[in-house]
Amino acid sequence: MNPEEFASLGMTKRFRQLFYHLFPSPFAIAVILTVVVFILALIFTQRPENAVSTYPVKLLEYWQTGFWELLSFTMQMALILILGHTLALTPIFNKLIGQLTKYCNSTAQAALVVSLFTILLSFFNWGLCLIFGAIFARKVAERSQELGKPLNYPLIGAAGYAGMMCWHGGFSGSAPLTVSGADHFLESQIGVIGIDQTVLSGMNISTSISLIILVPLALFLMGRYKADKPFKLKKDKQKEDKLIEVIGSEKIDHWKFPAIGLGLIICFIAIRQAFYHPSDAGLGFIDLNYINFLLFGLGLMLHGSFSKFLAAVQKAVGGSTGIIIQFPLYAGIMGIMKYSGLGAEISYAFVAISNQTTLPIFTFLSAGLVNIFVPSGGGQWVVQGPIVTEAAQALGVSIPKTVMALSYGDQLTNMLQPFWALPLLGITQLKAKDILPYSAFVLLIGMTIFIVNLLIF
Repeated sequence: MNPEEFASLGMTKRFRQLFYHLFPSPFAIAVILTVVVFILALIFTQRPENAVSTYPVKLLEYWQTGFWELLSFTMQMALILILGHTLALTPIFNKLIGQLTKYCNSTAQAALVVSLFTILLSFFNWGLCLIFGAIFARKVAERSQELGKPLNYPLIGAAGYAGMMCWHGGFSGSAPLTVSGADHFLESQIGVIGIDQTVLSGMNISTSISLIILVPLALFLMGRYKADKPFKLKKDKQKEDKLIEVIGSEKIDHWKFPAIGLGLIICFIAIRQAFYHPSDAGLGFIDLNYINFLLFGLGLMLHGSFSKFLAAVQKAVGGSTGIIIQFPLYAGIMGIMKYSGLGAEISYAFVAISNQTTLPIFTFLSAGLVNIFVPSGGGQWVVQGPIVTEAAQALGVSIPKTVMALSYGDQLTNMLQPFWALPLLGITQLKAKDILPYSAFVLLIGMTIFIVNLLIF
């Protein structure tokens, strides 16, 4: 199906009504996936000999165990999202977005510009790219509404979400950063692998450049077809600013020096670490904690006061509520897949039909499948990492390439799994079923890019 036919089909009332009737809320999807995984584990995994009749209860125990296993990782992920959002709310980023909307005079132009800058930011930080893309898409919609111009708003929303198919090849990628850290759980098997072998490898640079060029171009071409009729955004409820008398030590919260000073100190420590880390560790110092530390410092420095920083944090926390409350459900799914062996069965099924050439491809495809049930790069690495690395060693396949193959698969099906789209949906006032027809098209482009690069390199 060519882009014109796809765009035409996506705009028909019948197609959109079908999507609306078949697609539930993201929370309901998490519950449905839990039931599906429970049934699959019940059918395809081996029951302990002494627990044949009580195996369903055992699976529920696995679910409960997994429910709480990712609390530390959940906090890291929540902070990446919150601090990334906080940084996106700084005056410098707001000014940047305001300037960029001037180049979004049509749906096609907006789709190109929004997706391009969102993807570029995704290589720095997935949380920042997600929120930046959401705010950018919303600003484009507000400007179009003010000018009375028609806009294919769901397409622009999908453009703002496109970075979530690219982020795992950047500096906040969970799997590459995990294996780059000392004492990670597979260190005894594969050692410490610096990001110079993964994120900064020739294969990933080629893949990233392809995504930067081809995804915005494809969305631009889609945007050239007939746009929707003018739309109307609901006005956000804004609280009236009240003048509050600041007295005594409360003035510290409004002074510039403490916030900027602390922000500079944090950034100095982070930058110093980049220059004084062990030379044989490559860029392995860049992990989730390092990224969060740097975002914390930049947020303080660019907001310019504790009060402004905390107000932005309070606003950002709202966008993370869906993730915080749904992450335990997906951790529970991961618990079933991990302890029942279902995740291993899926990986082994792909590994069993692999050879030296096809292992990265099947790792990529299996990761895309598992990501639908466990939408967490780090959590997915816990499930699949030991299996695919063992297979890679047995077949003589590069471990860093295997890590990136899994990363590509993990991020690919974000275009179908609405879990990470929750903050964007909240900001843009769109629904998951609005953007999915377009994000599915982005998925097809990404799949082609990833497979080609995995074969070439």
